[in-house]
Amino acid sequence: MKDFPTQEQILDFIRAHPNASGKREIGRAFGIKGNARIELKRVLREMTEAGLIEKGRKKFHKAGELPPVAVLRVMAPDSDGDLWAEPLQWDSEDAKPRVSIPPGRGDKAVGEGDQVLVKIDRGDHGYFGKVIRKVGSGPQKVLGIFRQQEYGGRIVPVSKKADREWVVQPGDRNGARDGELVEGEQIGRGDRMGLPKARVSARLGDPAAPKSVSLIAIHEHGIPDAFPDEVVKQAIKAKPVSLGQREDLRHLPLITIDPSDARDHDDAVAAEADSDPQNPGGHVVWVAIADVAHYVTPGSPLDAEARKRGNSTYFPDRVVPMLPEELSGDLCSLHEGVDRPCIALRMQLDAQGRKIGHRFTRALMRSPASLSYEEAQAAIDGQVTERTEPLLDWVLRPLWAAYEATKLAREHRAPLDLDLPERKVILNDAGEVTSVAFRDRFDAHKLIEEFMILSNVCAAETLERKQRPLLYRVHEEPSPAKLDQLREVVDSVGMVLAKGQVLRTAHLNALLNDSAGQEHAEMINVSVLRSMMQAYYAAENFGHFGLSLARYAHFTSPIRRYADLIVHRALISAHKWGDDGLGPLDEERLEETAEHISQTERRSMLAERDTTDRYLAAYLAERVGNEFEGRVAGVARFGLFVKLDETGADGLIPISRLGHEYWSHDPDTQTLMGDRSGRVIGLGMPVTVRLEEAVPVTGGLLFELLSVEDRAMPRVKSGPRKGGGKRKLTKSKIRRNRSRRA
Repeated sequence: MKDFPTQEQILDFIRAHPNASGKREIGRAFGIKGNARIELKRVLREMTEAGLIEKGRKKFHKAGELPPVAVLRVMAPDSDGDLWAEPLQWDSEDAKPRVSIPPGRGDKAVGEGDQVLVKIDRGDHGYFGKVIRKVGSGPQKVLGIFRQQEYGGRIVPVSKKADREWVVQPGDRNGARDGELVEGEQIGRGDRMGLPKARVSARLGDPAAPKSVSLIAIHEHGIPDAFPDEVVKQAIKAKPVSLGQREDLRHLPLITIDPSDARDHDDAVAAEADSDPQNPGGHVVWVAIADVAHYVTPGSPLDAEARKRGNSTYFPDRVVPMLPEELSGDLCSLHEGVDRPCIALRMQLDAQGRKIGHRFTRALMRSPASLSYEEAQAAIDGQVTERTEPLLDWVLRPLWAAYEATKLAREHRAPLDLDLPERKVILNDAGEVTSVAFRDRFDAHKLIEEFMILSNVCAAETLERKQRPLLYRVHEEPSPAKLDQLREVVDSVGMVLAKGQVLRTAHLNALLNDSAGQEHAEMINVSVLRSMMQAYYAAENFGHFGLSLARYAHFTSPIRRYADLIVHRALISAHKWGDDGLGPLDEERLEETAEHISQTERRSMLAERDTTDRYLAAYLAERVGNEFEGRVAGVARFGLFVKLDETGADGLIPISRLGHEYWSHDPDTQTLMGDRSGRVIGLGMPVTVRLEEAVPVTGGLLFELLSVEDRAMPRVKSGPRKGGGKRKLTKSKIRRNRSRRA
């Protein structure tokens, strides 16, 4: 044909029509028909070979540019929390382009390493895309010990749940040495033995080093532990706050009461007798919370990183904070004797501790003292020191008087009253475990706890009244299935949890009180705990069952929880205190934020628990063969879980080690029953065990069961069972056997 298009004209067309750039569309655009199509095919081939264009599926696109639809690999979120992706295949010598994946309603959740089919467009600031569908998950990762072999090696996972090792080829070991802690990434389906193939992606050092314990948890659970440069720079630039438009509360004796090893102080309290003649015997309680929102503003690098982390994570040897040290340990922390910005709450309580009024204010405070729980409690108990004596009448006694009143209101509210001692791992300077103790719980702890609960209720009430969006802390009541299981356990020990009534915490507290001091008290406590739902964050209110509260929001810990920062911003917007309140993006993705920070909270809890288990296993490793007292903490068809009285450490007794008889498992009553001995083993029963194995790198403990309730485990002779089969476990048999126990 006479006006056959030039290569430049074809390139211009492809640029202008990225979604219609196949050979047929190009031919139709230039009127190419008949034999001229052969010439077009030749020209397109030459342009491809010359690197001017690239051929995708049925379409062409300019070389060095992305096609309108492509498979991309999702990268890690950047410091702003935004997702980016890069092409899975890229033949150009230029750097791989990045594609922004903005959040959109209805999009499937994607994460780092996922392979996604994306519709790509180009704007003024680069590529952006919409996920069509996920076509592959990110590479599976493993944390473990590298074991060198003649050809390459293997990674032995540190997770107790892992059931296989990973094969590492010689070229994929990344210099890893035998016995080294490594992170591996799956690269193949597996060898002829079915083991997955991996490459060593990171070398983490000696797993036996004391401070590797928390490092293992950080990597295993994917907790971000290094702040991006732009986040650190923003934190360093932060300056102290002057009074300005804030209310001046520097005259109030707002003291902080925290653990002796606290790394930050985000709440302070003060109290006085109410001078209002309309409230005889009443109290005024002030609670001041660090004004983190002043420093961590919406859309900033600090905000993106705080949201990404969701919360701080606490280990025995370190903290992985939500905010950099410049803020969490300095400018936001309510240190003694320095001016600090805060959002404060004034609560008016009557003589019975009921809240009859409250107001919030954005203020400036100066704490006269930072006390530990032990110091505050000792002073109230009459053991004053040079440091606490000046505070006794002025600060501490008014606080305790107000607390005594709130105890009356708490008793009337009847929150769930579980006895759950908290263990504490004590380390020396080298990071080695020296002892394991249970944390003391003083009235000083309960005082702070009660005032914080009241403050959280006030935050939720105020924001609801002002019709502002917020994040609730939700704890739903037990499901019918969990309640039925609890009733089975209660019934098996001759107690009753009635059906056909609206369950209230008071009913469960009565159950706990009735069992107190009896042999099955531990079992009832554990069973009630296991019947509870897990608390979470939500943009919609479903109440807080455990605290027996209709509405509840986290407000008191913005240094370590992103949920509290959101509530602070909502209060700022509601009171028109400034332009650093809850922004449109915050409001738009409130549900998404709630789900995200609920997940990060669970991630931290698991990491903290796993770390404690590993420290305890290291502590007990030198005591293998020793006997310990404990209680049955869990019953499964494959064995028993036992919690040691001395340390609170948990370990497993496999069912194969319970003797030569068949054990029937009843998940409803949480029991095992021997078909020959008739023995019933259930939750909470006291046991004596021998430690057979302790593996510090996994935190695993293996026990041998010696006795249950001071009765030695029977030695059952092998041979055919009478009756030729398994004995059926019934509720009446369980009750009968419980009544026969010595």
